[in-house]
Amino acid sequence: MTVFTYKARDKAGQRQEGTVEANDRISATRQVERMGLVPISIVAGGSTPAPAAAAGTPKPAAAKAAFKLAFSRRKRMKTGEVLTFSTELSDLLASGMTLGVALTTLANRKTGGPGDDIVRDLRDQIVQGVSLSDALAKHPESFSSLYVSMIRVGEASGALAEVMNRLVEHYERIQDLKEKVVMALVYPVIVLTMGFATMIFSMVYVIPKFSAIFEELGHAALPLPTRMLIALSGGLLHYGWLMIGLMIGGFILFNRYVRTEKGRQRWHRMQLKTPFIRGIIASSTYANFARTLSTLLTNGVPVLQALGIVEDTIGNVIIAGEIRKARDRVTDGTTISGPLAAGKVFPPLMTDMLAIGEQTGDMAGALKHIARRYENELSRNVKIFTTALEPILIVVVAVLVGFVAVSIVMAVFNMTNGLGV
Repeated sequence: MTVFTYKARDKAGQRQEGTVEANDRISATRQVERMGLVPISIVAGGSTPAPAAAAGTPKPAAAKAAFKLAFSRRKRMKTGEVLTFSTELSDLLASGMTLGVALTTLANRKTGGPGDDIVRDLRDQIVQGVSLSDALAKHPESFSSLYVSMIRVGEASGALAEVMNRLVEHYERIQDLKEKVVMALVYPVIVLTMGFATMIFSMVYVIPKFSAIFEELGHAALPLPTRMLIALSGGLLHYGWLMIGLMIGGFILFNRYVRTEKGRQRWHRMQLKTPFIRGIIASSTYANFARTLSTLLTNGVPVLQALGIVEDTIGNVIIAGEIRKARDRVTDGTTISGPLAAGKVFPPLMTDMLAIGEQTGDMAGALKHIARRYENELSRNVKIFTTALEPILIVVVAVLVGFVAVSIVMAVFNMTNGLGV
């Protein structure tokens, strides 16, 4: 037998320390759990620790942790961090660990991010007897209503590990959709950034040097494109900071405008009407809608509640508004294809496929087919967008750089002709 020193918390959240004898660490962990404690750490060897502090005597470390926790709730986990946390928790639960031990294992890992404090808070609340869904609900910035609702269903059905696995699959698909859209914008952003950087470098460093040479000839002797280029360069040198300030101010004003209800509606409506972009936005939104609703219905969430959750997580206020109207039109709580079709925002093919699923009694299965269809359509739209945008950007950058080169060459020819060369 080996002596193991353990640190744990009881149901009141108080820290307990002691020793147990066991053949291995797993057996020691089970002994601590049978004592009604949630293990924090179990180390082989060591002497019996001093008795735990009295419940009414707060430790400086406990006060520090409470102070830190008060601010940790303002932090949030990014989508990638939530996905990693869900994957690890799902794997630990599937391996047979209890929820308290699994959260303790995750809390002992140090990543240096805001997720560390949030996971520790979840563990502490579980130790105090709070359900996982209620603990997650206290961090709405990190865990959406979809996440909390599915965990609550898993707790009620006793299939938390299975629900966690479905959550992981759902978030992996959503993350994949987002990455496809982001990857479609990487190349255009790089090309535009390099093109404008080249233009600014030419205006700030190259053109002023040529301008000093051309100054002897007088602006009247220079070709019109060259005079325009020199004027643009001078304006950038003298008023460049003002231009940058105006651009930053315009971006801030635009960002504030799209945060308003009216501005957000106009911006999202424009996204659904802009060529090339509308295909990506629409197919991504429809796939997200179908996948999320299918996941909720599969896990036993009622239709009306599921529609409410999807409305909050859909991302486009125009489509979210139609979902809200459809939810208001639903009377029997089962048929949603008709109300969705009445708004004329969702494509007929999508609502027809959903109607077939309702008729066959397999609405979740129909939604999965819809999700796969629009995920494939998203891939096609992304490919079309990048294929069409590449030559357009190349032409735009070539025209800008070519204008600078031609303007300088024309001035050089005029200068050499004036010198009789």
